[in-house]
Amino acid sequence: MRTDIVIIRLIFSAILVAAGYVLRPFFGHRLISAAIAGLIALAIIIFEMRVQRASLKTLIGAAVGSIMGIIGAYLIGTLISHQESPAVAPETKTFLTLALTFFMAYVGLMVGAAKGDYLDLSALGGIFSDKAARRDYKILDTSVIIDGRIADIAETGFLSGTIVVPQFVLRELQQVADSPDASKRQRGRRGLDMLQRLQSNSKLDVQVVDTDFPAIREVDLKLIELSKQLEAVIVTNDFNLNKVAQLHGVTVLNINELANALKPVVLPGEAMRVFILKEGKEYNQGVAYLDDGTMVVVDNARKMIGKNADISVTSVLQTTAGKMIFGRLCEEPIESGATNELRAANGAVRRPLRDARSAITPTRHTEHDENS
Repeated sequence: MRTDIVIIRLIFSAILVAAGYVLRPFFGHRLISAAIAGLIALAIIIFEMRVQRASLKTLIGAAVGSIMGIIGAYLIGTLISHQESPAVAPETKTFLTLALTFFMAYVGLMVGAAKGDYLDLSALGGIFSDKAARRDYKILDTSVIIDGRIADIAETGFLSGTIVVPQFVLRELQQVADSPDASKRQRGRRGLDMLQRLQSNSKLDVQVVDTDFPAIREVDLKLIELSKQLEAVIVTNDFNLNKVAQLHGVTVLNINELANALKPVVLPGEAMRVFILKEGKEYNQGVAYLDDGTMVVVDNARKMIGKNADISVTSVLQTTAGKMIFGRLCEEPIESGATNELRAANGAVRRPLRDARSAITPTRHTEHDENS
């Protein structure tokens, strides 16, 4: 589409320059007339590019305002031209009429464009529709892609509009998927699977944009700049990105805030089987993670590091930064069938492990990571 527009503009400029060269509307050499025609073509193209950015309401308001201004100038100019006072020369009358026409047209254009937002196009029965006003872009962050809940939300029909995945987010996701660390690699591949799941949803409009900001290194700041450019909403569950975006005046949809408004899936007293991965921050604690990265802190589980453990949930901490599960070791092992059912039920609780990225990717921390 951009190539076609450039070709049309070149053809338009060539026709105008050729007409200026052949017709020679300006006094002087033909090349001078062709150069002046080229400048006029350039000014028209710049004006057209600026007009394209305006909304339909602004254009209608500007057109109506300028037409009313020209009509008013014509009426006043008619009164001036019919004056037969010898004190006013004909040249002065012509200049006053011309100046008044430009003045009234300019004022009507500017005032109409400024007041165009007050127009109600719906009163015209849908004849006019401002597509730009109905744009609904949602930009996905790396964390929310790895999290996976965005695919579940989209499949339920609660996510509308165009889903935008920036190219720099894909690069960051690929870096995580290519990490030598097994846990990081698993989360990166999970994110790629979630993107494929979103693209396979026929009800969604998923677009990958190549827009980048080479002068900005941080992915979070690139997301904020892209959202400003597209007037889009950022979808994330990164607590820090949420706060920074709000400081920049960018709207953010936080998946964790949505989860915080719902009842927790994991309730105290439920049992589950987890793999104790490392030692916790407090004495004799063990830390495990669910498949989606949700942190599980287990008391007296240091001896179980590197092993599967049956635990009983004691409490669940849910904040806007994510969810944490606290538990203790069970005295009796859980049957395999019950474990699968519990893990399936607990699979809906997801929270990304943002500090598990490789060193070459931007590191993001949440307040819950300090508990590990």
